[in-house]
Amino acid sequence: MDDKIKKAARTGFAAKGLVYVITGILAFLAAFNLGGQKAGKLEVIDFLENQPFGKIILVALGLGLCSYALWRFIQSVQDPEHIGNDGKGIVKRISFFISGLIYMGLGFYSIIKGFSQPSGGGGSTASMIPTEYQQYIFLAVGICLAGKSIYQFIKAYKGSFTSKFDLKALSDNKKRKFIKNMGYAGLTARGILVGIIAYFFITAGFSLSTSNSGMKGTESAFSFLQQNSSGPWLMGLVAAGLACYGIYMFTMVRYRSFR
Repeated sequence: MDDKIKKAARTGFAAKGLVYVITGILAFLAAFNLGGQKAGKLEVIDFLENQPFGKIILVALGLGLCSYALWRFIQSVQDPEHIGNDGKGIVKRISFFISGLIYMGLGFYSIIKGFSQPSGGGGSTASMIPTEYQQYIFLAVGICLAGKSIYQFIKAYKGSFTSKFDLKALSDNKKRKFIKNMGYAGLTARGILVGIIAYFFITAGFSLSTSNSGMKGTESAFSFLQQNSSGPWLMGLVAAGLACYGIYMFTMVRYRSFR
């Protein structure tokens, strides 16, 4: 595989890892009233904007996220790792393309924020969708997210994510265990959060009222966990798992194998 493609992928892994680490840390602090906030990807970008040298950070992050999107597009179209054209391979490559679109949008959003002056929030995304179609769109999105949630749990259970690494080449057993543990914790946390968001969308899809109740993301999922009888502990545990996923992405930068 071309070295430029590898560099783009590794840059993307680092940018994605940063977003997840910050998301997890902010939510963990919020769970125990230590500051922080329940944040999704857009809120993390807003958070970074308000930090010292925030504009510079946003531009760098945006370029990194666009690099990750480019890697996803290459995976989808060129199939450099020979995923294949069978049914399973096609589904994975389509999911890579969709992921690329999402992260390209986040990357552009981050870059635009980096070069723009602060402004007030815009209208609701749901309000731009014709009312008669909202329920069907919510159901479709919810079902796709439910499938993604299940896939995260399956990856964690089977440990298939370790195939991305040449673990046998790592002489340090502690590093191998660290990568596995970060992957297990991170994928499980992602599965929980994505599953909750899927529940939001499916519930909205079946509801007679097509209000903005379906347009909920990570922030609302954390609030849902916080309202559980376990209180802050469940939210804190999932938040820590999300930070672990970010760290797992950092290990991809160093140890990911491109076959």
